[in-house]
Amino acid sequence: MLQKWFARLQEVYPEMVKLRRDLHMYPELSFQEVNTPQKIADFLTEMGLEVRTGVGGNGVVGILRGEKPGKTVALRADFDALPIQDEKDVPYKSRIPGVMHACGHDIHTAALLGVAKVLSEAKEYIEGNVVFIHQFAEEVLPGGAKQMIEDGCLDGVDVIYGAHVSSDHPVGTIGVKEGYIMAAADSFEIEISGKGGHGAYPHKSVDSLVVGCQLVLNLQQIVSRRVDPLKSAVVTVGTIQGGQAFNVIPQSIKIAGTVRTFDADVRDLIEESIGQLTQSTCEGAGATAKYEYRRGYPALWNHPEETKRVEDLARIIVGEEKVKHLDPRMGGEDFAYYLQKVPGTFFFAGGGNPEIGASYPHHHPNFDVDERSMHSIGQLFISAALNYLSDGAIKPKPIEEKART
Repeated sequence: MLQKWFARLQEVYPEMVKLRRDLHMYPELSFQEVNTPQKIADFLTEMGLEVRTGVGGNGVVGILRGEKPGKTVALRADFDALPIQDEKDVPYKSRIPGVMHACGHDIHTAALLGVAKVLSEAKEYIEGNVVFIHQFAEEVLPGGAKQMIEDGCLDGVDVIYGAHVSSDHPVGTIGVKEGYIMAAADSFEIEISGKGGHGAYPHKSVDSLVVGCQLVLNLQQIVSRRVDPLKSAVVTVGTIQGGQAFNVIPQSIKIAGTVRTFDADVRDLIEESIGQLTQSTCEGAGATAKYEYRRGYPALWNHPEETKRVEDLARIIVGEEKVKHLDPRMGGEDFAYYLQKVPGTFFFAGGGNPEIGASYPHHHPNFDVDERSMHSIGQLFISAALNYLSDGAIKPKPIEEKART
């Protein structure tokens, strides 16, 4: 039966491409999404789904109720863009100055809308319900996931699946990982105050810039000397701001950076260690400091059973050789909040294709992906949803069997 819906997805594919390109031409920044959620809501309403708008802010939720009772599965896509100027030379280049879909959220949204259209035509075969979660503001803290959950988007949901396109992997491949796959993403800011003065008379000043440089070096010892070497962590200083003239010692400077961890204890250790090193470094030089640590998205942990389900289905759909076991990534993703509430998994769909220029990294001004990645995402979403709702009874035919038929 799945082959029938795969064929229907292929028929819908041109519409998915049209949707994706429209989203790509008219992107909207996090927490500023207005037209995008309206387009999504209109599409889902046309499919005959129950639609909620303004969920948690700008979120949209569509509910498909099957004609038979059963469990409830959720599928999620995000739809916000980034403050980056689109430099690609393509017909669907962003028409909004300084804003573009540089991470593939337009791909996720169009793929899920295609899935909604296909499954809305399969109500008679669905035992249970499918919830389509279209999330705003994945790129900017505090993110849209937490607010949508607080507004009830997971009410009654038993399991959830999410996907992310990846330009790092060839189109047609699927990446999976049981357990931790994305890191907790935190940030910190430190303001160091000394005593400003003339650059020719440093002995009459407390040089906040020198203190700051020393602190940056000291912070590099946290991971190498305080964290268990068998556990992963990153402490990166991204900015140092201070000073206005070459011959003036600045009164104060600001340092900001990011911390990435998987283990909760390591996360606590690093937060505490940054504070300790900031205080001791500044006190030793006669300076003072203000330290603020902001916790971002938690680490994303894929549930084993649902990860295996997606992996097994992917092996049937794309073939054994195209399913990749991924290493954990230090990037953050607020899909982690959903997985703290219900079981599920987050997988990656390859979208890289150098022949069409789809080889730039995410968040790059020339970022693009092969749109056929939407077909991979769509097939896995449909398979995972129907396989889960049917307790494993519905699954794709193996590639060899499909070839014979």
